[in-house]
Amino acid sequence: MRSYYVKNVVSLSYDTARCKGCGRCVEVCPQQVFEMEGRRAVMADRDRCIECGACAGNCPAGALSVQAGVGCASAILVSMLTGKEPTCGCGSDAGGSGCC
Repeated sequence: MRSYYVKNVVSLSYDTARCKGCGRCVEVCPQQVFEMEGRRAVMADRDRCIECGACAGNCPAGALSVQAGVGCASAILVSMLTGKEPTCGCGSDAGGSGCC
């Protein structure tokens, strides 16, 4: 069973008409948000997105956009730099303690 930090709030958007089917998003996504179906990428599980920006930054067609730096990936990196617990709005307590 997959865990989610918050459902239906990810800033990730995907313009399927612009997709050229290169598969780069599938290669770079650390959460397996994308998979290939035939010659096109599809979002297999949008809620798994941690808003790291890898997909959008590597999409040569510009089919993807995400507000990088606002999700769990950012919270974890800031936590590593500051030594404090990550707070990104996830976790079972909904108070933001813990991350993914």
